[in-house]
Formats: sequence, C-alpha cells, structure tokens
Amino acid sequence: MSHVRKNGLPAYKQIQSAIVKRLERGLLRPGDLVDSERELARIYGVSLMTARHALTALEREGMVVRRRGAGTFVAPPKIHFNKLMSYTEQMSGRGLAASSKMLSFSITHTEQEIAARLALPATEPLVKLERLRLSGDEPCAIETCYLSADEFAGIKQARLDRVSLFSILEHEYGIQIGHADEEVDATTADAQTARLLEIPVNAAVLRIRQKIYFTTGRPGLYVLGLYRSDRRPDRRSPDRRR
Repeated sequence: MSHVRKNGLPAYKQIQSAIVKRLERGLLRPGDLVDSERELARIYGVSLMTARHALTALEREGMVVRRRGAGTFVAPPKIHFNKLMSYTEQMSGRGLAASSKMLSFSITHTEQEIAARLALPATEPLVKLERLRLSGDEPCAIETCYLSADEFAGIKQARLDRVSLFSILEHEYGIQIGHADEEVDATTADAQTARLLEIPVNAAVLRIRQKIYFTTGRPGLYVLGLYRSDRRPDRRSPDRRR
C-alpha cells in the first residue's frame, strides 16, 4: 500500500483534501456517514494506517466525529460563542420564521449528574424544559434545558411559549449569558425523536450537550439538543440558540 507523496502531498493528506472538497460542495453534510477506514484504504489504494491517519486529522480539526461501533460522521461547523443568541434572534437574522412548541415543563429531583454539572447539590430541584424548535413549519431540533428551580422559581411555562429563555434571564433576573462548553457527537433517532422531527427511525441526528455559563463564571444552564442533520439552522456559524 502507498504512503508516497503525489503532487507533493502525502497520501493521507490527499484523502483528507478529497473529503474536505466533498464537504465544500455539499456532497457530505453534517450528520452524514463518512467512508470507513477500510473503504478509504480500498478506494485510494493505501494502508489502513494511512486511511486512519486521514480520519484522525479531520477529527482533530473538528470536521468529523468518530463514534465507536457506529462509524465516522460529518460534524457540525465549529460553533462560536462570542455572542450567544436566542433561537428567535438567530432565525430572524436570517429572514426565517422561528417558533417553538413546548413539549414538557416539569420540576425534577432525580437528575443528579446534571445537577453536579451545574455545581449544584445532588438533591437540588431542577426546572426541565423540553421544546421542539421549528423553522417555518418544519421541525429542526428537540432541546431539553435544565436550570435551578430554586434560583429561577418565577419561570412559568406560559411565558416560555412566547419569550426566549435568554431574554427572561436577562430582563427579569439581570443575568447575562457568557460562554458554553459543549460535547458533539452523532446518534440515531429513537421512535419518539423520529416522530417529533419527522424523520425515519434510526436516522442520524446530531447530539449537542452544552454547559452554558453566566458572565459571572458559574454554570447556569445545561442543554441537550437533538438536531436533524438536514435542518441545522445555520451551517456557517450556528451560534447557540435558546
């Protein structure tokens, strides 16, 4: 198998370049499955190690995510947190009609791991908001958001049907959103997710888990989002939306 340079490029960089070109042309989109190491080795006539090197380099650059046992998927574009925007602000800025449908609103005492991520006691009650995000009439994401029920006891379900959570935190609680840490991977849609997002069961979806910090430096929100790979609101610089 070949490791030699062609046109001045090592073989693994040629594979990397070919995949990037497919991304740029829209032939591969966020959530799509990328050829496996074995398939790439066969197509380009290289060793498995060279093919693996190409995928590892793409993963390091944040262009793909590798999920053990499932394969390698196209990652969403790198997300910038210079300005965290509400969902309505983000979509309105692109001339699109945005809306949200409340799926559930509850107080939970059993999410100990999430409470720990928010630096709260394990028994701290959490507000749990589950919403369906729409662009026009099309569903694009399911987002489940957690925050302290004690600190934000005044948040009501009816208000969140009409006003963004970011706006409520800013104007009613005097809290500014700062930045976020996130984990991104690919998963498949179960029956309920598929029904809500109007996609086939087991279709690929992007899963984004975020810990959102206030400008004071403390974590205040934890969000789990499941996104349709073909309806990502902004593929160029998708600022986070609440």
